[in-house]
Amino acid sequence: MKETEAKVLQTDVYLSFVSSLFGNRGTLATGMIVHVMWCFLVFSDTGSVFYLGMAACFVAVFLYRITGFWQFDRLDKQSLSREQIASIERGYVVGAAMTALLLGIASGYALLVLQSTFAAFTCIAMTLGTMMSIVGRNYGSRHAVDFQIIGCCLPIIVACILTGELNLALMSLLLIPFGLTTRSMAKGVRDFLYENVIASREMTLIAGRFDTALKTMAHGLMMLDGNGRIEVINRQARDLLGLDPAVDVKDSELVNVLRQGTIRASDAIIQQIALLAKGTLNRALFRFSGERHLEFSVSHRSDGGVVLIFEDVSARVAAEEKILHMVRFDALTGLPNRGYFAGLAAEKVNGRGEALAALAVFDVDGFKHVNDMRGHVVGDRLLSAIAARFAALGTDNMLTGRLIGDEFVILLTGGEDSGGLEQQIRQLHAGIQGDYHVEGLRLTVSMNGGCVILPSQDFDMENWQIKADLALNHAKSEGHGALTVFRPEMDAQYIDEQKLRADLRLAVANGALHVVYQPMYRPDGSVIECSEALVRWHHAERGLVGPNIFIPMAEDMGLVSQITRLVLDQACRDCMTWPDPMGVSVNLSIQDLRNDEIVGYVADVLKRHSLDPSRLHLEVTESCFMDEPVAVSAILNQFRALGVTIAIDDFGTGFSSLSYLDSLPVDIVKIDRAFIRNIGEDQRKLKLLRGIVHLSRELGLKIIVEGVETREQLALINRHRFADLVQGYVFSMPVDADRITELAATASPTGKLSTLRRGAKNTQSSAFRAAAR
Repeated sequence: MKETEAKVLQTDVYLSFVSSLFGNRGTLATGMIVHVMWCFLVFSDTGSVFYLGMAACFVAVFLYRITGFWQFDRLDKQSLSREQIASIERGYVVGAAMTALLLGIASGYALLVLQSTFAAFTCIAMTLGTMMSIVGRNYGSRHAVDFQIIGCCLPIIVACILTGELNLALMSLLLIPFGLTTRSMAKGVRDFLYENVIASREMTLIAGRFDTALKTMAHGLMMLDGNGRIEVINRQARDLLGLDPAVDVKDSELVNVLRQGTIRASDAIIQQIALLAKGTLNRALFRFSGERHLEFSVSHRSDGGVVLIFEDVSARVAAEEKILHMVRFDALTGLPNRGYFAGLAAEKVNGRGEALAALAVFDVDGFKHVNDMRGHVVGDRLLSAIAARFAALGTDNMLTGRLIGDEFVILLTGGEDSGGLEQQIRQLHAGIQGDYHVEGLRLTVSMNGGCVILPSQDFDMENWQIKADLALNHAKSEGHGALTVFRPEMDAQYIDEQKLRADLRLAVANGALHVVYQPMYRPDGSVIECSEALVRWHHAERGLVGPNIFIPMAEDMGLVSQITRLVLDQACRDCMTWPDPMGVSVNLSIQDLRNDEIVGYVADVLKRHSLDPSRLHLEVTESCFMDEPVAVSAILNQFRALGVTIAIDDFGTGFSSLSYLDSLPVDIVKIDRAFIRNIGEDQRKLKLLRGIVHLSRELGLKIIVEGVETREQLALINRHRFADLVQGYVFSMPVDADRITELAATASPTGKLSTLRRGAKNTQSSAFRAAAR
């Protein structure tokens, strides 16, 4: 310990060194007795009374020192300040220095005054013995060591010098290196003990921190020696393994300890953990009883042992399993989704060779109407009920999944009899149809289905589903719960459809579609007030492709908005060539109304062609309102603000038409052709048409009746004043733009009726009866 360290020594360490001075009371008493006996021996040999006085002084100093010891014992050591400790040290140093000085004076007196060989020999022996005890008892105080060495040696050296004997004086000087050696020895002991105290304190601190870490860490920890025996185990490890806290497992083999736990580790798990302990594995996750999952990791030590750290990851595993379940299974029905179903199906048919398997896709007929009429909650409950019925009808050779929306998919495995497998599918199809009780309602469900039956070894989810979808499309065309089995010619139809789609995309991109117009006459045929723009597609190879074919295809391909813009631009351009104020009517789809970009485009087209906004009519089908009423209403109001006329098309074919007339910005009602067909024979239709017309007129709406084909229908409309305008083959089929001007110029009640008589039969062409935009 450096000399300066006494100034910076920590108080508690300083106290421990000072306390060491008061530790060995026996040597203190023994030293006092030896010193007194020595004085009496010298007195008996020389008769010098001086030594009797020295003996009394030794006793007096001892009493002083022992009193200081007793006072030290009664002190509260923990409350002592550094100054108080230093004062105690000074008191001890005084007593020790007085004892050494008395010994030195007694020895020097024997050498200088008595000149007795016995006295001289004993004083030297006593001095050397005392100086050796200085190291053993007083190493804790540098000052005590220094003053005792000086007290013992200095009087002897002075006495030897005063004798005048050179040899004796020279010999006495040897006490100086002896004293320095003694001082150095005491310092060495003090430094050694100081370093050990500091090291012990650090070890205690580290051990405390390590113990705290072991107790507070969330992980279980076990330290094993090279033989797999437990050296250290924390509380968390005991708890996780279910070990009895009262049982000491130190030095026990890990394998035996695992068998004592309450977590019931299987032999396979114990074997795996043993491999971890041997270092064969680095990390492993084990599932114990009670859904407990423990994850182990191992670290190797330089002495051949290992440290096993493990934690309870049950919550994490449960969360991962839940996420995995959400990824694999449909949240509504609990059935495997398409991706997971494909994997399960591949496993199910794997290795079955040429044995047959069937993939069937089922679709709820008219499910959209359930959502629209009953709400999405009822719709969701219905899908869950259908899934439950699938599960109830399930067999070992059946796998069920949900594709998307109201589509379900089934995989059935069979043998070599395709007829038997088809019969199973038809039985299943019949079983899932019928009545369902949902939310207190009885809903009658029809399921359209399409299936494909092929050898298991040819299974490919994507290709099989395409074939099943082709069959499903045929079933949908029949409707009312039909089931269709895939036929090879359907592939050709699919390829043909895909080619037609590609051609349509190219036709739209190149502007190959053209627009024709069907005029809307006043009921007497005297005036054409407006013409509806209808898009047509003349295919280079197929000829005229009906709009009932390519318009739904365009909607599915996302091309319908491009077609709408093409028609809008052409219709406004052509309208400018017609007599003012004749207007043009253009259909909008729900895709056009999903954002307000169409409003800006219409405004731009009107400005570009200098067309009065009142001459443009925009027709919106009732289904647009039903899908997104709030958004559509907002956009229609923007059109109204431009001065554009709004018409509701195909009125009466939906489920909430009357409420739309009141709540939406509508100027014109176009009554669907379904109300005109057989109107002369069906009195119910006549009454219904009369009610719609009366209500519309009360609301101040203009009425257009479309689909009028015969003179009898026209006469009935005129008789009851059902329409403000009439559109249909009774007046004209769709024609090119330049023909509209000619028709308008020749329009008259008499002339038009004669045209009707001459051309009635020609108006029955089915190519022009298709649904149009």
